[in-house]
Amino acid sequence: MLLLLAEYLQQFYKGFGVFQYLTLRGILSVLTALALSLWLGPWMIRTLQIRQIGQAVRHDGPQSHLSKKGTPTMGGALILTAIAISTLLWADWSNRYVWVVLVVTLLFGAIGWVDDYRKVIEKNSRGLPSRWKYFWQSVFGLGAAIFLYMTASTPVETTLIVPMLKNVEIPLGIFFVVLTYFVIVGSSNAVNLTDGLDGLAIMPTVMVGGALGIFCYLSGNVKFAEYLLIPSVPGAGELIVFCAAIVGAGLGFLWFNTYPAQVFMGDVGALALGAALGTLAVIVRQEIVLFIMGGVFVMETLSVVIQVASFKLTGKRVFRMAPIHHHFELKGWPEPRVIVRFWIITVILVLIGLATLKLR
Repeated sequence: MLLLLAEYLQQFYKGFGVFQYLTLRGILSVLTALALSLWLGPWMIRTLQIRQIGQAVRHDGPQSHLSKKGTPTMGGALILTAIAISTLLWADWSNRYVWVVLVVTLLFGAIGWVDDYRKVIEKNSRGLPSRWKYFWQSVFGLGAAIFLYMTASTPVETTLIVPMLKNVEIPLGIFFVVLTYFVIVGSSNAVNLTDGLDGLAIMPTVMVGGALGIFCYLSGNVKFAEYLLIPSVPGAGELIVFCAAIVGAGLGFLWFNTYPAQVFMGDVGALALGAALGTLAVIVRQEIVLFIMGGVFVMETLSVVIQVASFKLTGKRVFRMAPIHHHFELKGWPEPRVIVRFWIITVILVLIGLATLKLR
């Protein structure tokens, strides 16, 4: 929106041309989303408290979590609001990638909102039944996959890139749709499983989202892409505005979500942010790098899969509790220690992911 205004005003004063620079709009997107989160946060928390939209707590989990009962949840709506407004203000509306990522994020957020609403408003402990949650995730994930496949303008946009192996590129053809579906839906559920401690999910999301913003910027620039031997995806650079909005909104939310949390993001935030990261990675052809940088999300998901499989096959549990962050809590780690150590792991993994830009 503001880009269109700047383009109009540029005919009267050339200085407005500065808003054409992606880096400037990325910075402004971070600051806008951050300011919106900090400004709207207290009002949203009060509203959630007045409406008694509080978190339910598992009684079979760590006893320290019992004190969290009643803490306002569905705070992910704050994140999505800040992301949407900031993106619409600073992004180029003619860019199809911006709309794909934004729409996917909001649709997956809608799934989470229904799930949270049924849990905390209707007091239905099951929330949205798993089959329906997965059904709608599949519908939206496949919809995004098919759209990206049908609108791909170059072969590289549907090719699997293997980092650190510059000559390994696997044309996927129609299997691009399958891969994209699993990446988007898988990422969405992985972030959702990670969202169990104060600030545990949001900070890795911020770091991975910021790193993907770097990939988007470089992939959207032909010269940088050729130099770094990464896929050149025309128009992907504009996604730095969206990634910046994730960073700003996430940091603003962390202000209220840090231990001890004043608000939880709920499924409305976790499902949406996970889907956003998956969609971004698919667009810039960095699905494997997302797997690396989002290692904490992968670890959390695998812990649940292993726990369930082990219990069904042998009747025994591998972990004291899954997802794995609860395992460490039950071993006696204080919650802040688990959170910060998982953050540190994410920093290392994100740096490894960024290092693949040169290791080819």
